[in-house]
Amino acid sequence: MTQKRPQKGDYADYFEKYIALVPSGDFLEMLQEQREDLTRLLSPLSDQQADFRYAQGKWSIKEVLGHISDVERIFAYRLLRIARGDETPLASYEPDDYVQTGNFGLRKLQDLLEEFSAVREATILLVRSLDDAAWLRRGVASQKEITATALAFLIVGHVRHHRILLEERYLQARAHA
Repeated sequence: MTQKRPQKGDYADYFEKYIALVPSGDFLEMLQEQREDLTRLLSPLSDQQADFRYAQGKWSIKEVLGHISDVERIFAYRLLRIARGDETPLASYEPDDYVQTGNFGLRKLQDLLEEFSAVREATILLVRSLDDAAWLRRGVASQKEITATALAFLIVGHVRHHRILLEERYLQARAHA
């Protein structure tokens, strides 16, 4: 399924950095490949290695992975509501608060990877279920107008963003520590 790219005005300017990271191509394939790629990248790490922070005050690898799952749930929920025509404005959230109370550091890395895989599977099934009209629907989230299409792209772009950070700031830094 090749998905049309969202246009300026389909999402808040802040999200451009994520949307820009999404390549052209089969959207469902991207969702599936990301799940496999993130698992392949992180599964060799021990729980102790996944507690690594590249700097004081930064999230650990486990916290980044927990954050990815939380945000995907939130974006997928917004996608569901907007795609189904619900016009109720959707509230903002604070990612740092979610990480602070998520207790991700107390969990096993394998459990966090399984959770991400399950969340991603639910997202894939939701995306497969949407018809052409659903992709065009607009709603309000965090006091900004957004389309269902833009939300789907945000899901992929957000993971790509954190995948890059994991590779550059965590895994390379850990290898040189």
